[in-house]
Amino acid sequence: MGKEKPGFLTPKAIANRIKAKGLQKLRWYCQMCQKQCRDENGFKCHLTSESHQRQLLLFAENPDKHIDGFSQEFEDEYLELLRRRFGTKRVNANIVYQEYIAFREHVHMNSTQWETLTDFVKYLGKEGKCIVDYTEKGWFITYIDRDPETIRRQEAVKAKEKMDADDDEKISKFIEKQIERAKESATPKEEVQFTDLKREDEGEKIAFNLGAAKKLDPVIKKPDITASTSTNPLVATEKKLEKTKHSSTSKPEKRKAKTALDEIMEVEEMKKEKINRKDYWLQPGIVVKVIHKKLGEKYYKKKAVVKEVKDLFTGIIKMLDNGDKLKVDQTHVETVIPGIGKSVMVVNGAYRGEEATLDAIDEKNFCCTVTLKHGPLTGRVLTKIQYEDISKLHTES
Repeated sequence: MGKEKPGFLTPKAIANRIKAKGLQKLRWYCQMCQKQCRDENGFKCHLTSESHQRQLLLFAENPDKHIDGFSQEFEDEYLELLRRRFGTKRVNANIVYQEYIAFREHVHMNSTQWETLTDFVKYLGKEGKCIVDYTEKGWFITYIDRDPETIRRQEAVKAKEKMDADDDEKISKFIEKQIERAKESATPKEEVQFTDLKREDEGEKIAFNLGAAKKLDPVIKKPDITASTSTNPLVATEKKLEKTKHSSTSKPEKRKAKTALDEIMEVEEMKKEKINRKDYWLQPGIVVKVIHKKLGEKYYKKKAVVKEVKDLFTGIIKMLDNGDKLKVDQTHVETVIPGIGKSVMVVNGAYRGEEATLDAIDEKNFCCTVTLKHGPLTGRVLTKIQYEDISKLHTES
């Protein structure tokens, strides 16, 4: 009878699992059998085993088919890691390779058509799948994303930046006009020269109009004595001068105060936008749509609710139709825009994390208008909010 294997919780079994955990030496790995040996003796025993001989016979029948299969699998997994982990950023090719081989069941490069990482990087650049360049620190690559959804989002971002630039230009022109108006109103006017009172006719007398007494106080009564302005030009000139000064100083001051307040609000909005604008946007409780086919055809274009967010860029979602739970990257999903009047959450930008109500949708410019629902800013209307900055809130039925 054969020797019985040690139990699962025996010291020998635990020691074997500890030894097998993590990466082992590449020279003791068999790609055809996907078998990792711990030492040279074990690898020699595997090479003489019957299962390995059968795999060699299958490989000998069509070696090009197996090498091409391993090469394609290696290329797909490497590019997927590059796209998901670094996006379209320029990164050292060796850094991506070290993260790739950290997975124990990865496809080894010695089973592909490329002998070195340099050959593989040159192949990516020749095929137009990545932008490659060589420096003193090694080969650097930049992933080229040709996904239609990504291209559409990039165009929407460019359109938003153009709109923001136009708005900034309009605001700067408005401020310049206000400054010019303030300078014009501050220019000194012609000084009024005061002259002595002279009579044109020596025989003419100055008349005073002693009108009826007005009640200024219930006890004390004083007569109202007013001089006729027609006979006293000094009084008329002083009154006109007071009216001119009042009209030239009061109105521009109100405009300046209003413009300064607008400028302060604009600066505060820009500060909040810079602080709260992040690369990650997943939030618990929002509804998203799966846009990646690799998660399965039955999940493609289906909606789900985010239950938990891990590592900022990764989330646990629950499908709304069948209740399945998936672990996805934020690039595998996109935001969902509900109907008018529904509740949404601002997932990025100045008002990140705020709940709001969807008021209007501008399909031409890929933006919408919302009204904040809670907090000290309740009732504030936000315009030109991009689709990717808000998402539908899930309500438990």
